[in-house]
Amino acid sequence: MTGYPWPIETTRLDNGLRVVVSEDRTAPVVCVNLWYDVGSRHEPVGQTGFAHLFEHLMFEGSQHVAKTEHMRLVQGNGGSLNATTNPDRTNYFETMPAEHLELALWLEADRMGGLVPALTQETLDNQREVVKNERRQRYENVPYGDAWLRLLALLYPEGHPYHHATIGSMEDLNAAGLDTFKAFHQQYYAPNNAVLTVAGDASPETVFALAEKYFGLLEPVPSIPPAPHGHLPGPATSPVRETVTAAVPAPRIYLSHRTHPFGSAGYDAITVLAAVLGNGRGSRLYQRLADGARIAQPDYIGSYGVDLAHAPAPLIITATAKDGVPIETLEQGLSDVIGSLVTEPVTEEELSRAKALLTTAWWRQVSTVGGRADTLSRYATQFGDAGAAAYRLPQWLAVTADDVTDAAKYALKPESRVTLTYLPAEEPENGENA
Repeated sequence: MTGYPWPIETTRLDNGLRVVVSEDRTAPVVCVNLWYDVGSRHEPVGQTGFAHLFEHLMFEGSQHVAKTEHMRLVQGNGGSLNATTNPDRTNYFETMPAEHLELALWLEADRMGGLVPALTQETLDNQREVVKNERRQRYENVPYGDAWLRLLALLYPEGHPYHHATIGSMEDLNAAGLDTFKAFHQQYYAPNNAVLTVAGDASPETVFALAEKYFGLLEPVPSIPPAPHGHLPGPATSPVRETVTAAVPAPRIYLSHRTHPFGSAGYDAITVLAAVLGNGRGSRLYQRLADGARIAQPDYIGSYGVDLAHAPAPLIITATAKDGVPIETLEQGLSDVIGSLVTEPVTEEELSRAKALLTTAWWRQVSTVGGRADTLSRYATQFGDAGAAAYRLPQWLAVTADDVTDAAKYALKPESRVTLTYLPAEEPENGENA
């Protein structure tokens, strides 16, 4: 069984827009998904946070669509919509009743080609404030919220395209003027830097014709700036450590390693390794540190890879100490379990369980038109072939116990480890101010 049983048809418009269609007549719904090959890794010095800010600005009106009108039209016709940004890309998507496919395509085309004429200083200033509030709510004012920002800076050297997070620098966002933001949009948000995928109740012929109608006249950008080079020679050669004392409820540790890029055979092995190590109650971390030694809180222990495709992607392993457990004890326990992946080969039971979890997650992703469209956009953007999605699940299932051991030997050496520790700040006594 392959990892993608639905048909896939593709074409490329004269302006460079790649169009992918996966027809599925199961239900009268479609998802329109647009991936732009621009994320935080593309941002030049002094322009961090731009890609994420445009995730917000793209909903604030375009040449023929008034402010908030995009959302109103989609939701008013029974649809849902959203957008996300990560280091590798920005994507926008709507799931609609099939009869409103044309509306969704028109809306996406208008904000691809017509955002800049509609972008005003007032809109820019408003959305800058929205992003500032998002940073406070997601990163600064929640326990452990800035862990990802800190880990990226520790994992990737200064100047590397993954060194900074997508939320970016508030100083950079404040310093840039309206013309700088317009220029950024005109550089990257172009048909020849995008993949349009439609999954669901629509024929390829219909989608291709509508794509030509609404996107075909948009001008390509002759020279799109490439992202800075992300090559790294391999795992780090010396450990890095940071300790943060903050308003957190309990001590927590994040251990992280650079591994392999998403889409590589090495990262497939890391994906299986992460499931063996820290996915659910049957994982080694849970069994040995939560159930066994009882030094970690059961609800806050696990491991996962972050699927970045253009440099060695990080594996993150985390645990929160139970009451009274010294942080040094928890760290040693984590290190011992990680080391066991080399000294104690993965059992057939562990391997089968990990693959079952990954299989379930894969089919859950592609079983909806939204998940399917996003997956195809990803493979078309990052690997040049939407159909390559069919290989991901079989490649996970082909990983052997020896592959997992080799992956652990390569990527999880103590000398390549980033250790980020959070310790609770001492509360002031007798109601005194801190």
